[in-house]
Amino acid sequence: MSTHTASRTIIATPRAVFRALIDPESMTCWRAPTGMTLRVLAFDPRPGGRYRMELHYDHAGAAPGKPTPSSDMTGTFIELVAEDRIVEDVDFESADSAFAGTMRLTTSMTPVTGGTKVTIVADNVPPGIDEDDHREGMNATLKQLANFLE
Repeated sequence: MSTHTASRTIIATPRAVFRALIDPESMTCWRAPTGMTLRVLAFDPRPGGRYRMELHYDHAGAAPGKPTPSSDMTGTFIELVAEDRIVEDVDFESADSAFAGTMRLTTSMTPVTGGTKVTIVADNVPPGIDEDDHREGMNATLKQLANFLE
């Protein structure tokens, strides 16, 4: 298991970023990695609250480690500190153990001149997830969040 990080300065207040991170309708616009769409099936943004999302790959065969072109992603909010950070445990199910497990995502928001620096730290990344691909995906997600908010 390893740790992957990505960050980006977004021209928005920490409050606006935090709200986009915990609003299920907003999330469908920016959270899915490139080449995927996201559908929120359940969402309870509070410490201990759970969520369930369906990720659907736009192209068949683009899902290494996944038995179908879509998969559910479930998670638990561990900590929500308004305008500061969100900690969540994300559970990935896969027939291939290299892609399965629980990854901890910590998203931090730091006020900077002209906006907010948003940093994602992914701990306990399953070994089948390539670091360069994962970092590219996290950066794409941050770019989509910036496009959504700016």
